[in-house]
Amino acid sequence: MKNFVLAFALLIGCQSFAQHSHISEHALTYPNIDGYVSLKADLHIHTVFSDGNVWPTIRVQEALRENLDAISLTEHLEYQPHLDDIPHPDRNRSYNLAMAEAKEHDLLIVHGSEITRSAPMGHNNAVFIKDANPLLTEKAEKSFSEAKKQHAFVFWNHPAWYAQNPKGNPILSDFQKERIKKGELHGIEVINSVDYSEESLALALDQNLTIMGTSDIHGLIDWDYTEKGHDRPITLVFAKERNLESMQEALFAGRTVAVYNSLLVGKAEFLNPLVKASIEVISAKYIADTQILEVQLQNISSSALLFENQMEYSFYSSSPVFEIPALGTYTLRIKTLEEKKTIDLKLEAIGAFTAPKTSPVISWQISVEE
Repeated sequence: MKNFVLAFALLIGCQSFAQHSHISEHALTYPNIDGYVSLKADLHIHTVFSDGNVWPTIRVQEALRENLDAISLTEHLEYQPHLDDIPHPDRNRSYNLAMAEAKEHDLLIVHGSEITRSAPMGHNNAVFIKDANPLLTEKAEKSFSEAKKQHAFVFWNHPAWYAQNPKGNPILSDFQKERIKKGELHGIEVINSVDYSEESLALALDQNLTIMGTSDIHGLIDWDYTEKGHDRPITLVFAKERNLESMQEALFAGRTVAVYNSLLVGKAEFLNPLVKASIEVISAKYIADTQILEVQLQNISSSALLFENQMEYSFYSSSPVFEIPALGTYTLRIKTLEEKKTIDLKLEAIGAFTAPKTSPVISWQISVEE
C-alpha cells in the first residue's frame, strides 16, 4: 500500500511539474556567438497601465512561454487611456507588478518607460531607468536629460510610422540630432511590429545608433503573432554575461541584431557570426562512385534561413537558392568535379541585412569524411 501511495504521489508530482512548465512549442532559441551570450529581448511592450490590453503578469507569462531572456514594460508616460479605471499616480506600478511575477522565474525585467510626443520629437523608449516619475515633464528635452541622469539607454520608436511620417520614411529632425549630440539618444527601431524600415537601418549605420527590433505589443502575443504563424520581433543582445548590467553595456556598445521570423538585421560584426553559428554541418561525404559531395546542414536557430550559392561549384538536383527551416535540416549536393578533402561552403544569407539591400556572404570550412 505504501508503494502504491508513493507511486501515486510521484505521478501527481510529475503532472504538476508538466503543467507548471512555461516553455511552449513556440519557444525561441538562438546560438551564442564567440565571446558573448545571445540574450533574446523585447524592450517595447505595453499593458493596461498605458494603452495595452493585458495585465503586466500576462507579459511575464508570455515571455516565459517564448523562452525570452528579458522584457521591458515601456508604458506611455503621457498617454494613459485607462487612467479612470486603473488610477496609478506612480508610473513605476507596471514594472513593480512584473518584477513580483518574475521573481521566482529566470526572466530579466528591464525598468523602462515610453516618452510619447508628436513629431518631430516622436516616441522614444528609455530603458534601464531607476524611476519613471521624474521623466514625466512638460518639456520633452527635460525628459531626455532626466533619462540621461538615470544612465538610461534611449531608443527611437517606429521612426517610419506613417501616422507621424505619412511617407513612411523616418525624418532625422534637429531634435533627434541634438539628442544624439548630447548622448541622450542611443538606438533606433529598424523593426517595429511587422514593419522593417530600410531607411531606419540607414540612419542607424550613419548615426552609429544601436539596431533594435521590438513587438510594440498591445494585445496578446498569441493573437497578434503566434496564431498568424509568426514569432514576435525581438532584439538579440550580445552580452558578456546573462544579467542586466551586461545587457545594458551591450546595448550602449551596439552589440545587437534585430530579428523577425526569417529576417535578421544587424551590423556585420555581429550578424555574420550569428548566421555562421546558426548552421552546423552534420555530415559531409561523397555519394558512392561520384564526385558529388552530399552535405547535411542543421539550423539550430528559430529563424528559417534563406541562402544563395556563392561557390565556384554548382548544386546537383537543387536550386542555387534554398531555405533551411527553423530548427530543421537541409541536404546539399555539391558538384565538386573532383574529390576534395576540404571545401569552403560559401553562401549569401539573402534573408539577412547588414545595410539596406546588402546581405552578407558567410563561409563554413567543411572537412570531407573518408
